[in-house]
Amino acid sequence: MDCLERIAGINHAARIIVVACGGVTMKRNTFKHWRFLGVPALIVACLAAVALTVPVTAQDQGDRGTPYGEWRYQSADAWGTRYSPLDQIDENNFGDLEVAWVWRGDNYSPHPYYLSRSTPSYIDGILYTVAGYRRTVAAIDPTTGETLWMYREPTTRRWEESMRASYGKGVGYAEIDGRGVIYIITPAFFLHALDAKTGEHLEGFGKPVPIEGFPSTGVVDLLADLGHEYDVYEGIPMTTGYITSSSPPIVVNGTVVVGNSHEQGYSQSRIENVPGDVLGYDARTGEHKWKFNVIPQTESEFGFDTWENDAWDWTGDVSSWAPLSADLERGLVYIPTNAPTIDYYGGFRPGDNLFGTSLIAIDVDTGQRAWHFQTVHHPIWNYDLPNVPIVADVNVDGANVPMVIQTTKQGMTFAFNRETGEPVWPIEERAVPASIVPGEQLSETQPFPTKPAPLNPLGLTEDDIIDFTPELKQEALEIMSEFRIGGPYMPPLPNNHTESVKGWVACGAGGLNITHPATLDPETGYLYQANGQGCSGRTVRPGADADAEIHSCTSDSGDCTTTGTTISDWVQGGGVGWSGPQGLPIYKPPYSKITAIDMNTGEHVFAVPVGEASETMKRHPALQGVDLSETGTPRGRAILMSTKSLLLATEGMQGPPVLNAHNKQTGEKVGSVELPAIGQYGMMTYQHEGRQFIVVQIGQGGTFPGSLVALALPEGD
Repeated sequence: MDCLERIAGINHAARIIVVACGGVTMKRNTFKHWRFLGVPALIVACLAAVALTVPVTAQDQGDRGTPYGEWRYQSADAWGTRYSPLDQIDENNFGDLEVAWVWRGDNYSPHPYYLSRSTPSYIDGILYTVAGYRRTVAAIDPTTGETLWMYREPTTRRWEESMRASYGKGVGYAEIDGRGVIYIITPAFFLHALDAKTGEHLEGFGKPVPIEGFPSTGVVDLLADLGHEYDVYEGIPMTTGYITSSSPPIVVNGTVVVGNSHEQGYSQSRIENVPGDVLGYDARTGEHKWKFNVIPQTESEFGFDTWENDAWDWTGDVSSWAPLSADLERGLVYIPTNAPTIDYYGGFRPGDNLFGTSLIAIDVDTGQRAWHFQTVHHPIWNYDLPNVPIVADVNVDGANVPMVIQTTKQGMTFAFNRETGEPVWPIEERAVPASIVPGEQLSETQPFPTKPAPLNPLGLTEDDIIDFTPELKQEALEIMSEFRIGGPYMPPLPNNHTESVKGWVACGAGGLNITHPATLDPETGYLYQANGQGCSGRTVRPGADADAEIHSCTSDSGDCTTTGTTISDWVQGGGVGWSGPQGLPIYKPPYSKITAIDMNTGEHVFAVPVGEASETMKRHPALQGVDLSETGTPRGRAILMSTKSLLLATEGMQGPPVLNAHNKQTGEKVGSVELPAIGQYGMMTYQHEGRQFIVVQIGQGGTFPGSLVALALPEGD
């Protein structure tokens, strides 16, 4: 069995183009980071404009790609909603849920790993997930939790270097000639196609890999199509760069779309790397179809002029490490990207740096850009787009709008017409502070949506700070006077700065992250996001003070070889000693909450606290006799999923091991059940043989390796 270890059983001038077609007038957006592509795209846009006059109902919202009762994509469906229409479990019986089974993650790594990131898929009667540093693929019996088959890729040096090895978030799926196929991208950056029922590799897919233990078919070496010299076992030379993966591929109309990831930007110290180009493959044969350059490589490519200093030629990243989504009907895949190489300093790459920190719509047949929007210009703040773009059909001011929504770490929610890229509500370019770091050239403006309102204040004023007692508020004001405080785009300071304040503090980073993705109810258009306040100050230090040939990282061994050759002038240097009075948060509560936004109107519907005050707060001498009932758990970001009947939420990785049920219209908590360990990252639900199950990713350091727990009503209920 080939030793496979199976168990069988822009910174451009603003322009306006007005196009009249079919009695509909369309205006091209004037914002510098949004563009159409030529005549074909304009024709498509015209057709879309005409189509918008056709009423859309909640029952006729297009093909999301998941049959009733299944969960075929990492985020439930091709639209990325994390929603299921199941309603067997409702507020009347939620409290009766019991543990049906637990699938443990102990033995899927060289050593136990306690954080689970993979959301399982339920397809045609079987659950599929990945686990551990090996990113082992496992098929699981949905009734009992028994492992049916598994696949573990052989060891390579390129796997050993992966700092994202344990970050696997799930699998991709397609039906090929009536046969279910599971697709997985491994940390070593191979694409595998496996028979969904048996786990055997797909015959006639890909090419043989000349490494002992690899199968003779069913694998694509993804490095071969990036255009860099490499060794099949070692990978790309580390002096050139390194690329790996964390999210699964998505299959759209017969094309397997492959994203990727790099090392976390705050761990980088050298300026060379490889770009995270997006790849497309034939789902049946594995034949390479196209490559989209996330860093334009020729003057003819859009965005080339947003890279100065010839940085396009040698720097990299701009990876799509978050999950992808798609409009199956229109043949568009939505790609969220991160920043170029190195967080907190980009002086070696002047310009807006397209397509860094952008939402890109790509035609899956051709690999051509349909449209894009850059949410952060010249990105340095670690504000990479961390969540799947969410597709929805909504009604705005009486007009049916095909929407795609991008949530952000800053708590800003961007909404676009998913076919044309036109913002649904105006997005303003606002002036932001300049950097005083030598060599840094930040963009003078950044985009801010006018609707929806941000999840939290983008800044910190006297009205936003702790006021449990007058004394605590006064202490908070005194702390604030020692810092320069602004919105999310306050730049880092050099560690040798001579400013009159201790540091510059950016407020507005309490939005979404990969650890707590959003969910959307496509029946109502309500978008639910877990969030809380977030302010922090950053410094940078000389790169020579931080650089080393080997550095600590999140690989299996804990060490990685440093990529590149040229040490950056500045690199991440740590925080500025920002904290609240007497060890308490400096903000007003709630410290964690769930916010609902009606995406038909862009208005907030409710915001409810998540969890209770911490034990530290309850025992704090300054808070004795103070009402702490609505504070929420500090850093308790809820893991969310919506069904036809409920909004389901944990209390975050800082809270107790519980799963709560909330009313979707009001946010009121209507039920709660205990879990074997705290919930992590995501959850899913499915119906098997008439019985609804809820699966939560769980883990607890030292006692409970990253695992899955399935909850269901007692049999017979």
